[in-house]
Amino acid sequence: MLGCLVAPTASLPSASPETRAFAVWGLVVDEIGKVGSVVEPREHFVLLAAFRLPPVPDSGWAPTLGERFGQLAEVRGLFGARKPLSNTPMNKAWAGALEMLAAAVAGRLGHLEGEDWLPYVEIGRSAMTGTPPGGGSPEEFRAPSEGAQPVFVERMLVTVVMHRRTALRRITERDIVARKDGLDGYDVQAGTGWSGNLTELPVVALWNCRLVAVPGEDPGDPVLARLRFRRKLRLGERYAFVSEALDWKLDEVRRWISVEVDHHGVAPGGLTIRVKFDEACLPAACWWYAEQLEVERLRRPAPGDPRLLDVGDGFVQHTFEGSCQPREEYGIAFRWPQR
Repeated sequence: MLGCLVAPTASLPSASPETRAFAVWGLVVDEIGKVGSVVEPREHFVLLAAFRLPPVPDSGWAPTLGERFGQLAEVRGLFGARKPLSNTPMNKAWAGALEMLAAAVAGRLGHLEGEDWLPYVEIGRSAMTGTPPGGGSPEEFRAPSEGAQPVFVERMLVTVVMHRRTALRRITERDIVARKDGLDGYDVQAGTGWSGNLTELPVVALWNCRLVAVPGEDPGDPVLARLRFRRKLRLGERYAFVSEALDWKLDEVRRWISVEVDHHGVAPGGLTIRVKFDEACLPAACWWYAEQLEVERLRRPAPGDPRLLDVGDGFVQHTFEGSCQPREEYGIAFRWPQR
């Protein structure tokens, strides 16, 4: 009897039974939200009660459907001026709303395949935990700036390859969650003086995106390199992509590798920075920093400070365990030997 629900999720990439269950649950929750915009409030509230969705009464939703309908009867004005004496009004609303919901879910089941299911997995997980899609409650993160990119980053892995004292290559892997419908790309600053040739941009799209240049509005404004996604994302949809930045200023000495949070934040433990130093040019000391002024990040920590990183044979990395806040910078700094 459950075959009509189980079979369509078989195309979900590398899906465990739990993931497939979240996908179906997310589809039901999403369609309840859509149905709620076209039906009467009583029908919408009956669906919420039936599936135990928010808003939840102070005492929590009761175990049985009949008892939950009894809870709805206590909501003033939902079923008329007077409190219903029986569950009959709720049963009638349930019959009509359920028919609409079943038709909507059945219609979507016939069109979803493969990666189409991924947004519903996130919706399903969020509905079970009571958190917004993308992880992290709003209280954990500061408000982003007005121009922040509408994404929440679940994982960011930055790998930097040094040439002498210059950051020659910087490869960034991002797993994001869209914070608005229709999101089609991610912007990175690409420098100034662009003449219109894409090959001049020091940015390369490596995986699951393509490079599009966005010139500034006024002369001298920074050129943005837009990493265009393969499709437009829905609110709450996950997406992964990889890019690379190249540094052509081989005579410029770097004193830190920094990540600026120009979006809605990074999940706890989601940011990792790795640096491979040139074997012929190792730093005298290396340490990580978070949310510091430039003068502070350049100050070498005292011996024994947990922020110090062992340079060893030239490979260092650090994962930031806490949340990375909007409008802040996180990175790894180093002190070069005096010549």
